[in-house]
Amino acid sequence: MPLIICDRVSLSYDGKKVISDLSFTVQEGEYLCIVGENGSGKSTLIKALLGLKALSSGQITYGDGLRRSEIGYLPQKNEMQKDFPASVREVILSGRLNSRGLLPFYTKADRAEAERNAGRLGITDILNRSFSGLSGGQQQRVLLARALSATKKLILLDEPVSGLDPEAGAAMYGLVDRLHSEGITVIMVSHDLIPALHSADRVLKLGTDCRLCTPSEYLSGLSAKGGDVK
Repeated sequence: MPLIICDRVSLSYDGKKVISDLSFTVQEGEYLCIVGENGSGKSTLIKALLGLKALSSGQITYGDGLRRSEIGYLPQKNEMQKDFPASVREVILSGRLNSRGLLPFYTKADRAEAERNAGRLGITDILNRSFSGLSGGQQQRVLLARALSATKKLILLDEPVSGLDPEAGAAMYGLVDRLHSEGITVIMVSHDLIPALHSADRVLKLGTDCRLCTPSEYLSGLSAKGGDVK
């Protein structure tokens, strides 16, 4: 069953069209990897899927009762994020904000869900620590737990291993693989092709030669053009 249907979607960034007439679907339980050169519209598309970016034309619809407020999101890392003045527990709990409606306080169920997701990612021992005092790999685990606290169906990951050392990056990919095996649908933007494509079901290549294909088809096309695979 499709969770997301993009129909002839066009998007612009700073007044310049970066995506034109793009159509694709994301099935429930699928792992979709989005790749492309810088400026090809990868992050812009992620923001459009979240309803954070207006479409120039086309339509995005959601299936299986999915609402945009129920999509977990791990954005690109930035300096402000690194110095965020909150505890790990508070950061993970903030993933529940969209599901609370008009309730002014977190409920017992919210706190239980945050604890459960901390456990899934092996970070219950740092729940009371300051987020800003964590290593880059720990911070990404916390933000992934935050994204999980917002959803039971779909997570969008925008360059989740950017800025991490190889060991922490491999651990992050392993966590995403495990979550996917548990039934979470994954859409991930990545430049790190080999580990990113290892578990993907399909690849959405953006840019001048935009196409949707399997990982093996994508890598075969890259090799035929003499491209480097990293």
